[in-house]
Amino acid sequence: MSRRKAAVKRVVLADPIYNSTVVTKIINQVMLDGKRGLAENIVYDAMVQAGEKLGQEPLTALNNAMENIKPVLETKARRVGGANFQVPMEIKPERRQTLAIRWLVEYSRKRTGERGMANKLAAEIVDACNSTGGAVKKKDDMHRQAEANKAFAHYRW
Repeated sequence: MSRRKAAVKRVVLADPIYNSTVVTKIINQVMLDGKRGLAENIVYDAMVQAGEKLGQEPLTALNNAMENIKPVLETKARRVGGANFQVPMEIKPERRQTLAIRWLVEYSRKRTGERGMANKLAAEIVDACNSTGGAVKKKDDMHRQAEANKAFAHYRW
């Protein structure tokens, strides 16, 4: 970590169809080898499929899924007197969103049973809206870990 000034946050432009920065960030996370056009097609197809399955607007479905995935607490390692403790801490909103997007795409890629990334991403969005699926399970595991280490909360810095 740099001891100089903090890194400047880059501004992400909103996507042209839904006018949402969250969609742009998901596209950036899905994108491999700089193939933005392919990543856009995947994300837009997945959002339309998820919206149809849930009977909602695609952006509403995505926002509901993101709210169900976003974690509130995480544990960070803190060294106190030669021992490492997992200290539960609240997460800043920016990091919550980043983790949610990362988990959504990661668990979409790991899915089996569906063919094509668009179908996998759509299924993960639908599962997240219904509070099931890998990304929501990851959030629950993180909260459980923080709850288990609540005794070390006084080591917060």
